Amino acid sequence: MQTSAAEVTTDELALLPDAIQAERDFSDPANFINRELSWLEFNRRVLEEAQDPTQPLMERVKFMTIFSNNLDEFFEIRVAGIKQQIQSETSEIGPDGMSPTETFNASQRLVHELVATQYDFWNKELMPALAKNGIRLHDVAQLTGKRAAWAKRYFQEEVFPMLTPLAVDASHPFPQLLNKSHNLLVRARAHQGGETLLAIVQVPRVVPRLILMPRGKSADEPWDYIYLASLIKHYIAELFPGLILDGVHAFRVTRNSDLYIDEEEAENLLRTIEQELRRSSRGNAVRLEVEADCPPDFKDLLLAFFDLQEADLYKLNGPLSMTHLMPLVTNDAFAKLKDRPFQGATDPALPPQAGIFEVMRKQDILLHHPYESFDPVVRFIESAATDPQVLAIKITLYRTSGDSPIVEALIEAANNGKQVTALLELRARFDEAANIRWARQLEEAGAHVVYGVVGLKTHCKALLVVRRDSDRLRQYVHLGTGNYHHRTARIYTDFSLLTSAPELTEEVAIAFNTLTGLAGYPGLKKLMVAPFDLSERLIKLIERERDHARAGKPARIIAKLNSLVDDDVIEKLYEASCAGVKIDLIVRGICCLRPRVPGLSENIRVISIVGRFLEHSRVYYFENAGQADIYLSSADWMPRNFYRRIEIAFPIDAPALREEMVNDILPSLLNDEVKARELQPDGSYVRLRPAEGAVRSQAQLHFRERSRQARRAAAELQAKSGIELIPIKAKRDQRKRA
Repeated sequence: MQTSAAEVTTDELALLPDAIQAERDFSDPANFINRELSWLEFNRRVLEEAQDPTQPLMERVKFMTIFSNNLDEFFEIRVAGIKQQIQSETSEIGPDGMSPTETFNASQRLVHELVATQYDFWNKELMPALAKNGIRLHDVAQLTGKRAAWAKRYFQEEVFPMLTPLAVDASHPFPQLLNKSHNLLVRARAHQGGETLLAIVQVPRVVPRLILMPRGKSADEPWDYIYLASLIKHYIAELFPGLILDGVHAFRVTRNSDLYIDEEEAENLLRTIEQELRRSSRGNAVRLEVEADCPPDFKDLLLAFFDLQEADLYKLNGPLSMTHLMPLVTNDAFAKLKDRPFQGATDPALPPQAGIFEVMRKQDILLHHPYESFDPVVRFIESAATDPQVLAIKITLYRTSGDSPIVEALIEAANNGKQVTALLELRARFDEAANIRWARQLEEAGAHVVYGVVGLKTHCKALLVVRRDSDRLRQYVHLGTGNYHHRTARIYTDFSLLTSAPELTEEVAIAFNTLTGLAGYPGLKKLMVAPFDLSERLIKLIERERDHARAGKPARIIAKLNSLVDDDVIEKLYEASCAGVKIDLIVRGICCLRPRVPGLSENIRVISIVGRFLEHSRVYYFENAGQADIYLSSADWMPRNFYRRIEIAFPIDAPALREEMVNDILPSLLNDEVKARELQPDGSYVRLRPAEGAVRSQAQLHFRERSRQARRAAAELQAKSGIELIPIKAKRDQRKRA
């Protein structure tokens, strides 16, 4: 029996949300988007940036290479994992209700569609646009005159000595080709009508895949390139004198590259990971890419060799990998075809001549990278390395660069007799080899290197400096959403908090002791730490907003993430939406939540921003009836971040920093109408369009322009003061020479 609204009492009205939610099954598979398909939709957005005619030409090429690199990783990790689930005949079904086989089939269909779009765009638009700007990619077979003569000479002098034909017959099994290697399959005969002979020729990795041909001295001379694989294919007969070649076709194989390590059984984790890295380059094949004109019998032969099916085959009408176009993007001669150069401003609170410890004692500092320079973070640790008052440094390292000033400073600090402890994550995917090198150098310098907690990846970004100040022993802390990587800090958007606030620094010290010692996690007030309490406390914060909405109090949630996958959190967000909480989610990549579904998520809006910089920061905002809680974090809302990684979410407490976040940063992101796309209930994304005649709001452009204004103001102030400011790199070089 239905009850009219007029017959419902006030007390009964308060109970209605609970009754409605009791009837609603938030865990219904129809409420979730498949994780793999959501990731592929993210990569579609990357491809759309390449297709955007308003982008500078080389930026379009850059996004094309990112799209290809992303797909490589998708196959190396995600597809490889799905295939293993299928082979093990697991009955595990995801929250979306799809089996591994269903996920694999749906993913393959979508990838084939995206790759076909990519190569059609490359051939019809991007390559002609490059040629129009004097950048030409030639088929070696079409070269004539001096160019043909140069190509042949280059092959004979620079390439031929590197080549090794590998026979494939009864006494020579098919060679173990490395992951993502380019190769040529050659079929030949000793004489007409003779027995078929097969051989593999590997395209050498030590020779550039994209070869620049000689240019004249005039600036107007075109830039002519040829592909290495095409060059080898054209002259490959020179490797098989006396044989008749029946066919030569290039192919590329992608292998399972995930690392499988039993830490409890590994006596030496560093050595075990080194061995596993060597093995992973020879993992099971998961994808085969061939040229579009590869004949069926060649294709069938290769599929059989790699134990792959037709669905694993990709016929490409162009280069086998777009990642090899990156030399075009990095060529400074093409500056006019790129985005305007950008260099982050220096935070006014941290002028280069200021003592960083003195500034941190006075106030908290929030840096928004790359709009604000990462140099203060580098300066912080470099100052700690040389400051005689600094006694100890503790840091977590997940990813860093091959020429890392951060690690160099840690080595210098250890050499200076300071107590240095580095929690270095050896299993940072695709950075394992670099981290192993740094681990050895740090240990040689006398630093204490900890390889994390058994079974967990150390993904948090934390730096603790212990200094004996004039009044007492004090702790200084840096917490961030991004890695200690000074290069990616120029192209990833992230936040850094520099603070000496005791209530926060003391908890960071406890967190370090928990990770390096034997003590259990004691529970902290300020920090939320995974895998101990981050998920649990996050859910309680969502429930608090739900309860505020039911009580008629201000309730809102804003979250900026890379990925939203965890089904428990998604169900709680649905619950909060049904209670009336307005929820805005800025999710760059994977989002398994379905927004705008009546009776489920009509109060949830999801946008994704894909622009010049990689949106990498994580921000959690909870309205809390007007007393907002704001956290920055290293953690996305995914099971791996909640339960299989060490993560930290830390609060922003300083009023000025909170005001900046609430009144500028978050609104700018939420109001983006240029690089933002909105997620639809069916899992597709629609690019946002401003109202006719309205000013187009673009968050990254807004932050860049404000940064440029700050740099100009700083330059004017410097000119007036007459103080010569030495760049941080120059100071580092001076110290090395000394």
